[in-house]
Amino acid sequence: MEDAAASDPPESARSGGPAPAAARCEVVVDNAGRHAGVGVRRLRPWLERLAGELAPVPASLGVRLAGDRDLRAANLRWRRRDRVTDVLSFPGQATPEGRHLGDILISVPAARRQAVRHGHDLERELRILLLHGVLHCLGHDHETDGGEMDRLERSLRRRWIGEDAEDDDGDGDDA
Repeated sequence: MEDAAASDPPESARSGGPAPAAARCEVVVDNAGRHAGVGVRRLRPWLERLAGELAPVPASLGVRLAGDRDLRAANLRWRRRDRVTDVLSFPGQATPEGRHLGDILISVPAARRQAVRHGHDLERELRILLLHGVLHCLGHDHETDGGEMDRLERSLRRRWIGEDAEDDDGDGDDA
């Protein structure tokens, strides 16, 4: 993933979610496609707090906001599924400085379609997808864990996004 560092300062607590966590997570968000309506200035500090709370040690995380074509190609390459998906996660590994949680790739057009379908705004949908991606980067897998990730994700959505978690299937596919 090619990352372009965002230089936005962290926002105050008004951007949502619990208070800052003790563990620090450096987040790089790449919106190289300059997708309209994506509030990186609000998303990045929120994601830093989320990942900082969930990560056991100081960590880093990369996010790339892309288009359907990029997600379809990545989904085919890495999962052998020739279709657009909304989010893909690539878990990282320990580094001498701490841990790279991984990289998350999100299709902004898919997120827009899902936001319309679920009756909420793009920022909320991106937060849902980012939370889903972070959990995968931390090693959770809803396809094999008997519902454990789904339960955790619903609980975290209520805390971090302030919504009833039942409005999205959370499967990571824009079907």
